[in-house]
Amino acid sequence: MTASETAQETASFGYEDIPAEEKEGRVGAIFSNVARKYDVMNDAMSVGMHRLWKDKFVRRVRPQPGEAILDMAGGTGDIAFRMAKHGANITVSDINQDMLDVGIERAAKRGLEGLEWSRQNAEELTFPTRVFDAYTIAFGIRNVTHIDRALAEAHRVLKFGGRFFCLEFSTTEWPGFSEIYDAYSHKLVPKLGQMIAGDEDSYRYLIESIRRFPPMPEFEKMIQAAGFKRTRVEPILGGLVAIHSGWKV
Repeated sequence: MTASETAQETASFGYEDIPAEEKEGRVGAIFSNVARKYDVMNDAMSVGMHRLWKDKFVRRVRPQPGEAILDMAGGTGDIAFRMAKHGANITVSDINQDMLDVGIERAAKRGLEGLEWSRQNAEELTFPTRVFDAYTIAFGIRNVTHIDRALAEAHRVLKFGGRFFCLEFSTTEWPGFSEIYDAYSHKLVPKLGQMIAGDEDSYRYLIESIRRFPPMPEFEKMIQAAGFKRTRVEPILGGLVAIHSGWKV
């Protein structure tokens, strides 16, 4: 790729298309702004349902005692805390240190020890090849600038026989429900963000980023292109949220 082509590369930032090199910094600023209220806002936006989705997600991962699992974009620890209960060895990684700091504080308050915390860019992991038994990422991959690179890195760091699991918002296919959800998310969620976190713009971006994320079949093809086999998509609420999975064989 030439320098001029690189300069012309764009990435989605909500409904905007911006120079790709700007996305990481702009997304980072958003999560630094919302880190302290992130979990409270998740409860408000999903009416608490995110807890059920995460419980289901971890049941699908089936963490085992002694397994090495990388929880990417896991900043505040929601997924890691659930998996650690099963005796797995969890490395929590996030590109945003403010999110990691919240997770570390939450773990300390719960008396949870043994978790590893590591600031990492999902597109350029510093871990060796083939070291993890499972890779999880929940509500994080849509914020990555180059999703294909993040998927390739997930494949690289997994052992043969390792499994990939991603929990992400998608597009519901239930007739009628999608219109109701669109109205709720675009009109009410930014207002909730202002009321609870004092930040309307960040939550407007988060909603818009969901709309720009690839549909379930397209994202599954991206997972397959990264080298994963036996891929599967499990829609929740008609696809409002989906659990994507695959194996490195």
